Amino acid sequence: MYEWVKALHVISVIAWMAGMLYLPRLFVYHSVTEKGTPQSETFKVMERRLLKGIINPAMIATWVFGLTMIHLGGVDWGSLWPWFKAAFVIGLSGVHGILAGHVKRFARDENVKPQKYFRIINEVPTVLMIGIVIMVIVKPF
Repeated sequence: MYEWVKALHVISVIAWMAGMLYLPRLFVYHSVTEKGTPQSETFKVMERRLLKGIINPAMIATWVFGLTMIHLGGVDWGSLWPWFKAAFVIGLSGVHGILAGHVKRFARDENVKPQKYFRIINEVPTVLMIGIVIMVIVKPF
């Protein structure tokens, strides 16, 4: 049972990360598009569908399967690595919330952030993902 849950967890993480890497890239392009144009309206649809159809369900599944693995006893909480991994996952969930807020602001044509902001925030999920993978694979602590 544990291996099936682990496989579903990894699949969910891959889907979540795909969306988390793509959504800020959409914001980079959307932020330089004039409000009310057909391009802007297309970005709004793309952003909403990506968030609601992929990112949100994938994040929920990631958490459900991850917590299920913890419940099944597959994690040694006496080590430090799972605590660091948990902190990175909580951080990634926070970034998810920030990105969801941006989707809402773009939908209302209320974005005030420049393209450079979105270029920077686009890198945050990658940095967190690197930390998570190192904790899980290398287990340095």
